[in-house]
Amino acid sequence: MRTWPDSSDAISRKYLRQLQLRPSTLDTYRPMLAEFHQFVIENSAERSVSREILERWLHRRASFSSAQAIVARIRPINRFLDWLVANRLLTSNPLAELGRHLGTQDKAQIIRALLSPQSTAALEALRPTPPFASHIGAVMRDHVTLMRSLGHRYHTQEACLLRFDRYLQKRADLIGQPVTVLVREWSKEDLRPQHLLECVQTGRILAKAMQRTDPTVVAPRLHNHLARQMKQNQRRPYIYSEDEMVRLLNAAWSFPSPETPIRPLMLYTMVVLAYCVGLRVGEIVRLTVGDICLDDQTVEIRETKFFKSRRLPVTTTVTAALREYLEARHREGAPSEPRAALFWQRRKSTGYRYVTVRELLLRVIRSSGLKPALGRVGPRIHDMRHSFVVHRIVAWYREGINPQARLPYLATYLGHKDINSMLVYVTITQDLLQQAGDRFRSFGANVLQPAIGGDVCN
Repeated sequence: MRTWPDSSDAISRKYLRQLQLRPSTLDTYRPMLAEFHQFVIENSAERSVSREILERWLHRRASFSSAQAIVARIRPINRFLDWLVANRLLTSNPLAELGRHLGTQDKAQIIRALLSPQSTAALEALRPTPPFASHIGAVMRDHVTLMRSLGHRYHTQEACLLRFDRYLQKRADLIGQPVTVLVREWSKEDLRPQHLLECVQTGRILAKAMQRTDPTVVAPRLHNHLARQMKQNQRRPYIYSEDEMVRLLNAAWSFPSPETPIRPLMLYTMVVLAYCVGLRVGEIVRLTVGDICLDDQTVEIRETKFFKSRRLPVTTTVTAALREYLEARHREGAPSEPRAALFWQRRKSTGYRYVTVRELLLRVIRSSGLKPALGRVGPRIHDMRHSFVVHRIVAWYREGINPQARLPYLATYLGHKDINSMLVYVTITQDLLQQAGDRFRSFGANVLQPAIGGDVCN
């Protein structure tokens, strides 16, 4: 049986052919694999890829490339090694073996650890700590179990408790200290308001759990200035104008995707659902074929935030966009059963993941010119939901409707449990101020005018 590396490099060429890459991508991948292939031949007496060979190649690349560039280069090589193992042309992929040994799939972290001077210690530092293994981990675990038995999802709180638990596992010197001391020490790791607020809130959750068996446990104080600081540091929602939404839709429609021709229409439909229906990214990802009813012009949103399911009426234009996408999806041979993912990818024969959809929509916003090419600045995907709310209220003002009377319906449409939860989306814009001012002058200003010849104080 032929094994890799082979002197003719025929196996690498076979791998590239079966990928069916576009020419520009092929021109990038081919020299990467050729260089790695040649390095293994020249530096491995057994002509195999071990951790030592991989580490030597990484250090050679590090002499003239940045760590970020090396991480980007290793991805196609890692996929190639996986393919070799799957086809029994290589005994093992050292990156995959390291990931399994360390209990992590973060290849970027593994590469950076291998590049460090003390690679073995750096790799061991990547090994995840067991959950709830600190001296008060059992209390945290029991509290999470209790809250879920009461019907709460408790994912966010559990994540905070796990972070606190991981910190405590590294601080054996804090065993026996009161909760207030534990929180104070944890807060020193990061002085940003967001982390400080998380420390206090998590400490209060832990103290509440401990008070069930020990009423003397003192909970950390939650100072109002922390919440104010965090709110001041939060990014203000960006309200897209109608012209900017047209630019976004055009950018989605013209999204470059020669290998997946249906993708531009898919992204266009996602933008329509995010802006015209106000859906969250997670709600878009979880949509199934059975959730779309073209005859009734409704979209079913199931088991979303706050344990709510809702059936949303949509406009004729949204229905037309969904119908066009469903027809294109059918022509692509996608599964049509009701439980099949609405946004389906042929290559993996499954629905898109949240992270993939988020990345694709971010690329749409960047390609429209509304967001810089790099950095966490500029408009966000979730801002389309904010824009949906503001534009709906402005439209009500223009139609002569009292928005205050419609806010409960809007909260229900968005999937919120009450108006207070929805008010975070009501961003005051110049257009909204103008419409509210015009409404006041039409209906309320006359009440403040004094009677002719009279005294305003009477």
